[in-house]
Amino acid sequence: MFTYKIDSEVSLALPRPKIDAAPLFQIIKESHEELQVWLPWVPSMKSIEDEETFLGGVLKNFGNERSLNTVILYRDTPVGMISFNKFNTTNQCADIGYWLGTKHVGNGIVHRAVAGMCTIGFTDYDIHKIEIHAAVENVRSNQVAKKAGFHLDGLLRANELLADGFHDENVWSLLREEWEKH
Repeated sequence: MFTYKIDSEVSLALPRPKIDAAPLFQIIKESHEELQVWLPWVPSMKSIEDEETFLGGVLKNFGNERSLNTVILYRDTPVGMISFNKFNTTNQCADIGYWLGTKHVGNGIVHRAVAGMCTIGFTDYDIHKIEIHAAVENVRSNQVAKKAGFHLDGLLRANELLADGFHDENVWSLLREEWEKH
């Protein structure tokens, strides 16, 4: 398994579709109510096979340098995922997306995973700017961005389509020179 160790508890790993699909699907199933509010893809994830297909697709995108999706491991157990959803090579930037199983919320896992992705992005991918987009009402996601040192750039009106309609979206960013000062 290809992993990036952040600290003694949290690591990021490239997904292994046949191995990781079942535990990740179980987490999605257990956290369905909380995740579906903020993640439009959750209702379409109906089986382990759906998750395996998704993981296979993200590995292809990784191979084509379109994105980087990783499994968040907490004490060597899958608990969610974090990704650079897409790379904008022209502007040397990428945006981070993440989700975490409900029973693992409150342990600082996502904050540490974001810090790890920033290190990977700025050092391995030579990114200039990393963004996090979060619905204004998604308090936890906005707190992650703020705690990770991201700057609130502004608000995009009706920019995120969720299950209950369009939501305004905060755009947070971290520049390489800001990250280097931490």
